[in-house]
Amino acid sequence: MEKVGNHNSNSRKLFLSLALMLSISVASFAQGAAPVAAAATAAAPAASSGGDAVKGKELFNANCAACHKLDAKATGPALRGVASRREKAWIYKWVHNSSDLIKSGDAVAVKLFEENNKIPMTAFPQLSEGDIDNIIAYTSEPKATAPVVAALPGAKGDASQDGGISNNVILGALSLVMAILIVMLVLVNKVLRKVASANGINVAPKEPTLPIWKAFARNQFLVLVSAIFLLLTGAYLVYGFLMQVGVDQDYSPIQPIHFSHRIHAGSNGVNCNYCHSAARVSKNAGIPSLNVCMNCHKNIAEVSDTTATADYSKAYYDAEINKLYTAVGWDKTNQKYTGVTQPVKWVRIHNLQSFVYFNHSQHVTVAEVACQTCHGPVQTYEFQKQFSPLTMGWCINCHRKTDVKMEGNEYYTKIHEELSKKYGVDKLTAAQMGGLECGKCHY
Repeated sequence: MEKVGNHNSNSRKLFLSLALMLSISVASFAQGAAPVAAAATAAAPAASSGGDAVKGKELFNANCAACHKLDAKATGPALRGVASRREKAWIYKWVHNSSDLIKSGDAVAVKLFEENNKIPMTAFPQLSEGDIDNIIAYTSEPKATAPVVAALPGAKGDASQDGGISNNVILGALSLVMAILIVMLVLVNKVLRKVASANGINVAPKEPTLPIWKAFARNQFLVLVSAIFLLLTGAYLVYGFLMQVGVDQDYSPIQPIHFSHRIHAGSNGVNCNYCHSAARVSKNAGIPSLNVCMNCHKNIAEVSDTTATADYSKAYYDAEINKLYTAVGWDKTNQKYTGVTQPVKWVRIHNLQSFVYFNHSQHVTVAEVACQTCHGPVQTYEFQKQFSPLTMGWCINCHRKTDVKMEGNEYYTKIHEELSKKYGVDKLTAAQMGGLECGKCHY
């Protein structure tokens, strides 16, 4: 038999190449894990001496955080390292009753009072010296620094954040395996052809077949059915497209200042009507003024460490708060307004047609409809979006299934009695009370 060549050597070379690549990838991953572990170990904060820092943090958040921050001036001065600047006995007197200490003429107390715009500090006689020691222990802890991870040469930004193997390495390995299989199939095909030729075996030539498009064109029934199907599908798609004109469901524009409903309405439990107070008494819910934001953010210049997510860091949220300060002209260092303001050009999300009438107060105050009914679970939104389609059909369906609240509303008593007899029901829906009349929603 004719010698066809040693193709096994080629396969061995390919498999050795694959093994070598995987070994290099694993070794690189192992080397990259070491600096991460070392940085995480180095980032562990040192334990504070004296007092319980954990209890001190709880006391600080409950009593001090409204006016003080650890590393920045708020209503009062920054408190990190206060034990190194003041004597403990003096701190006890200041916390228990700062006004008495100022009246006594204590030079340090008077100077501190004047440096902070002569704003008196709330007295805390209920805090024991042990409680104050715990707070001092918390304020004496060193500031935590973010771990620095050494970047590997040639590292990509899409590597997994949990220390796993890069997706590029996995995809590269799979691509290499597929390439090896293709090459092996080509080699096997060549070997089989050589073996057949050496043994005098004739390979039957491939018979020509009729192209599929010619076969389809000759079948008149298939052509007719396909034409009807395409016409119906096209009509359906055109109708669906035209029905969506003016419907902006899931519209979520980028705002000039990132306002997270997830943080405010979700984590902090701020009531919707606190910011959108006009919704209870007016047709429009209104855009909250920046003064409403400053009611809280006058003393909240940064978010907590637990607020950050994988997509948005603490530094990102703090920078957005600084945008608010720039807009209202607030000097957070000196705790006063500069008088220099900048307008914030918010992007409107919900837009009704000009011929549609909708009254927020009628729905929020009278009907007691929850905000989430129309606006969705806003407490989970990082970016506010249009949850509902706001179409005529959507409004009508809501009127058909929503019962009118009669309790404590004498305005509807007489008409409710008459209509309940007419329809033979105990509770009337908004549709039965005239909620489907054209003039209710259209001018």
